[in-house]
Amino acid sequence: MDEQIPTFPPPPEFAAQAVATADLYAEASEDRLAYWARRAREALHWEEDFTEVLDFSDAPFAKWFADGTTNAAYNALDRHVEAGRGERVAIHFEGEPGDTRTYTYAELAAEVRRAANAFESLGVAKGDRVAVYLPMIPEAVITMLACARIGAVHSVVFGGFSADALRSRVDDAEAKLVVTADGSFRRGKPSMLKPAVDEALSAPGHTVENVVVVRRNEAEVPMAEGRDHWWHDVVPTASDEHELVWHDAEHPLFILYTSGTTGKPKGILHTTGGYLVQGAVTMHDTFDLKPETDVYWCTADVGWVTGHSYVAYAPLVNGATQVIYEGTPDSPHQGRWWEIVEKYGVTILYTAPTAVRTFMKWGRQIPDGHDLSSLRLLGTVGEAINPEAWRWFHEVIGGSRCPIVDTWWQTETGAHMLTPLPGVTTLKPGSAQQPVPGVVLTVVDEAGEPLEGTAAGFLVAREPWPSMLRGIWGDPERFKETYWSRFPGMYFAGDGARYDEDGDIWLLGRVDDVMNVSGHRLSTQEIESSLVAHELVAESAVVGAADETTGQSVVAFVLLTEEASARGLDPAEVEQALRAHVGHDIGPIAKPKRILVVPELPKTRSGKIMRRLLKDVAEGRTPGDATTLADPTVMDRIVETLGDRA
Repeated sequence: MDEQIPTFPPPPEFAAQAVATADLYAEASEDRLAYWARRAREALHWEEDFTEVLDFSDAPFAKWFADGTTNAAYNALDRHVEAGRGERVAIHFEGEPGDTRTYTYAELAAEVRRAANAFESLGVAKGDRVAVYLPMIPEAVITMLACARIGAVHSVVFGGFSADALRSRVDDAEAKLVVTADGSFRRGKPSMLKPAVDEALSAPGHTVENVVVVRRNEAEVPMAEGRDHWWHDVVPTASDEHELVWHDAEHPLFILYTSGTTGKPKGILHTTGGYLVQGAVTMHDTFDLKPETDVYWCTADVGWVTGHSYVAYAPLVNGATQVIYEGTPDSPHQGRWWEIVEKYGVTILYTAPTAVRTFMKWGRQIPDGHDLSSLRLLGTVGEAINPEAWRWFHEVIGGSRCPIVDTWWQTETGAHMLTPLPGVTTLKPGSAQQPVPGVVLTVVDEAGEPLEGTAAGFLVAREPWPSMLRGIWGDPERFKETYWSRFPGMYFAGDGARYDEDGDIWLLGRVDDVMNVSGHRLSTQEIESSLVAHELVAESAVVGAADETTGQSVVAFVLLTEEASARGLDPAEVEQALRAHVGHDIGPIAKPKRILVVPELPKTRSGKIMRRLLKDVAEGRTPGDATTLADPTVMDRIVETLGDRA
């Protein structure tokens, strides 16, 4: 299939002005630690310079720049103000109802200092944990940076999670303070957050002493006397002078619990120096960032790692101007994102492939109605982007002029690990291509031996990298067992991959999303890409279902384009056409045993498809817990639709 995919070299005018050049690969290859030392000193202010780059003597526990001292909030804000950039816009905030706020670097720095003073007045000190349960509003970033300034460890819990999920994370981190809001707005209606906090803290045994509440949607919420405080009562009245605390590079910065956890939550721990270095460096290189002129927009929520690394920290450390949007892409209309791009002159747009496929489904006439000429670079994150969606994104949104950086990384890796460099790499739709300079990734076989050729294998990191997780909060043995036991001495977090003929890497999804059909290993992602390439299909999700004959069988769930849906096609005929298409595109062994046309796909609010719920349906079970879905009723509609056809 690789030969069928056209390639896209960097536009000459883009390459001529690119901030990252091919010599970075050679420099990093020649002396990896010297490379990271240089980039670390360029990217951050170090109050005390480090003398040792990496200490991996207690593998797999790494220490980067360990004897250096720094501060994340100072690097994100104060140093820019001191350098005369205080009047540059740091954040353009766009609320879903249309309300707006703009913060310059000087204004944001002052607000973070006030919040730090307010939190300290409530007893928060260096090393304490603060749970953050907020919508996508400026106060979320302000809270995270205020914690970093103090040296408190923030634990952001996605606002779509339940009271039980919040409580389990509060308990695991032993949080002292919770920062939340009365609620938010979602598709034009108020949504509530504070009641979930009250429910989470209703049972005794937690460690929370205070709750700070941002007034966002003017909802009537109960306030517990002595425990609950309005943000507007405690932050604006605090002093905007705050004594900075310098932290060792290995001081904990945040805990982020991986989504979909069952039982004891798995808190991914990131520390300060190495995390900030790799985030800042990849922000600069991957996005060809020119802070003086770019307007950057990452559409991720701060509840996920993308909202940590590429909203709260790396853009600000680089002195960039960014857009933060609270709402959904279709509120109050399906052109909302393109309206925002046009309004603020967005130059760099970083989003998820699932969003791109949604826009494809809605039709190009919507973005075509807006001036998107300010865009010069596009990026994708969260999962590999299928070639069809890549080409649509490139042509329709990027006007065939914007390079697309398809980034692979994880909550655990902290920052980009695998991505094209936009002024260097000849792009291949669907491939994240090459490791970041200074990162060592390899595709290995079952025995951990490096693969040659195009066979599918396991993607591993053979060397530590600066932004790597430092462990699982409170559970070092679980850290070693989860990430370092499958291939001794190598980090493996569950993704399959293969090389193509040019040595570029193609992600194949989670290895538990690789199906074994009659002894053949098939990638769910490859079949999904094939289905989406068909003109009838807007989105697809493929699962492996238990099968007595073949071990597993391929079952696909497809969402038709609006045009195809309007034609009232017979599902049986659609299934026949799509099976034939996959068989021709990949091979007869990859033909789905069943293809089910559904009204929607189950997605979390970050846009990820919950395939385990579809697997339940495919294997005839009642779907499991759907509380983390953006719309928990989706599974009911899927089951009902399929039942009507039975």
